[in-house]
Amino acid sequence: MHQRPVISTVIILLLLFSTPKALKNIMAGPDDLYATDTSSGTAEITTNRLQPADFTYLGAFRLPNGGARPKTFAYGGNAVTFNPAGDKSGPKDGFPGSLFITGHDRLPYGELPDGGQIAEVNIPIPVISKRPSQLKRASFLQNFTNVLGGRFTNMEEIPHVGMQYLDTAATGPKIHFGWGQHLESDPQVPTYVWFSPTLNTPNVKGTWFVGKQLYYGLNDYLFEIPKSWADKNVNGRYLATGRVRDGGWAGMGPVIYAYRPWTDENGTPAKSGTHLTESVLLRYQDSTESDEIANCMKGYQHPDEWEGGEWLTTRTGKSAVLFAGTKSTGSKYWYGYYHATDPKIPCVEVEMIGQFTLCRLANGQPCPEEDLHGCVNQNQFRGWWSTRFDGQFILYDPADLAKVAAKKLAPWKPQPYATIDIDEHLLLNPSHVEEEMIGRGVQRKHRIGGTAYDRKNDLLYVLEWYADGIKPVIHVWKVR
Repeated sequence: MHQRPVISTVIILLLLFSTPKALKNIMAGPDDLYATDTSSGTAEITTNRLQPADFTYLGAFRLPNGGARPKTFAYGGNAVTFNPAGDKSGPKDGFPGSLFITGHDRLPYGELPDGGQIAEVNIPIPVISKRPSQLKRASFLQNFTNVLGGRFTNMEEIPHVGMQYLDTAATGPKIHFGWGQHLESDPQVPTYVWFSPTLNTPNVKGTWFVGKQLYYGLNDYLFEIPKSWADKNVNGRYLATGRVRDGGWAGMGPVIYAYRPWTDENGTPAKSGTHLTESVLLRYQDSTESDEIANCMKGYQHPDEWEGGEWLTTRTGKSAVLFAGTKSTGSKYWYGYYHATDPKIPCVEVEMIGQFTLCRLANGQPCPEEDLHGCVNQNQFRGWWSTRFDGQFILYDPADLAKVAAKKLAPWKPQPYATIDIDEHLLLNPSHVEEEMIGRGVQRKHRIGGTAYDRKNDLLYVLEWYADGIKPVIHVWKVR
């Protein structure tokens, strides 16, 4: 469950009552989309793939204080993107540009309808410290602006949003944005737009669909596909989007769809309501197609969260498609509640026993019957839980995605070729806020939010939730 603001018990139960079996799958299964091959789906090891040793941690920085909600980063940071043209008058300190970041999320039922505002901040020199007070604080370049006010007003229950700055010869600089929520609307509505980086005159264009894809695989991470790769493999679709919905509702692993919302070399935006043509680059089997944990990312578990994605290319000629998130790595995982006294014991939603497989072992097999029980004094934050979570990066080979685009490889075949555990660098909720909602210790979820990438300077920015009280901090890696 992708959730940060405190939400009442009634809302949580309404949001999470539906099960995967209650949804109709509107997409063809992976085997129907593409012919499979008999290979492992993993490209041969090459010297131009980024490796874990190519990532150097540089430190972190804090975000500005802001004011009262919604003009605050408290319970914010749902999306972030790098602006290479930002902070032109800033110091020559090796961290040029700026970041656009969303503030406090919208809340449903009129409580905070103008949440999800967007601000631009500069980038201070990162500091390595486990104490937020020792980190440098960014400053506003553009204060919070309600860029999307009046839009997506029926999608405010646990929002999922993605944002990417993109400057092309056709369109000039634009910020591309996708908006979704935990339980999506039926019928579907268009949810992608673009707007100007000058936030007080955004000139919003859209809204668009991405093909006819299931919402639960959209409206979260958004990142740039390098021009040379996109021109060669996906007909100039320079934007990648997707979402990992807990429970595997849109695919048991990360999803990538490539799209482009303009129609010609003059950057003419597609007509509002258009179903944009998309290219499928990654799409595992989803749990509405089968109850089996199959045709999925290796090591997949239903509580997995991949909130950030970036297509990395470095000045040394290396590349990888990176996902950043909170990986369920436990020996057991279940749908139900956080077990406050013993993280090794499942606490399932007993009212749903028999509706679907509520508890599984790490290998995907059902838990023994004795694990199908509730717990004493459970809280209201129902969702997918695990005996353990870890903050991770996973890396995919772009060559595998090119095979999928060419329909030479099934979209569930590519697998991560490397995993990087990043917990040693995270602050991990030093103020111990909202622990009933997000868990604690090894059961802490919602560790990682969005990501941003400075392609010219090989700098990766990663947002960590609940690292500065109820505000996020930004971590920085050098990628070589």
